[in-house]
Amino acid sequence: IKCLNSNHEGALIDALQDARAWAGGVVFNPGGYTHTSIALRDAISAIQIPVIEVHLSNVYAREEFRHKSLISGVCKGKITGLGWLSYSLGLRALIEILED
Repeated sequence: IKCLNSNHEGALIDALQDARAWAGGVVFNPGGYTHTSIALRDAISAIQIPVIEVHLSNVYAREEFRHKSLISGVCKGKITGLGWLSYSLGLRALIEILED
C-alpha cells in the first residue's frame, strides 16, 4: 500500500499512471477535482485497473455542484460520507474486487 496526498492535478495523474505498474487497484479521493477534471477521468480510464472513488463528506448533502462527479463513470465503485471509514471501506471493497 502506498499513500499519496497532493493538491496538484498533474501529481495525481502521475500517481495514477504510476500505479498501473505496481498496484492492483487504487482507492482515490479526487477532492474538488471530482467535479472539474476530465484529465483525471481520462487517467483513471487509461490505467485499466480498478479505482474506488471515496469522499470523506457526503457530497450529496453539500452544494448542488458537488452532486456531479466526472470521475464516477470510470470508477469501479464509490463510497461517500463516512469520514475516515470511507478509506477503510474503499480498501476492503478493492480487496474483494481483486480477489474475485
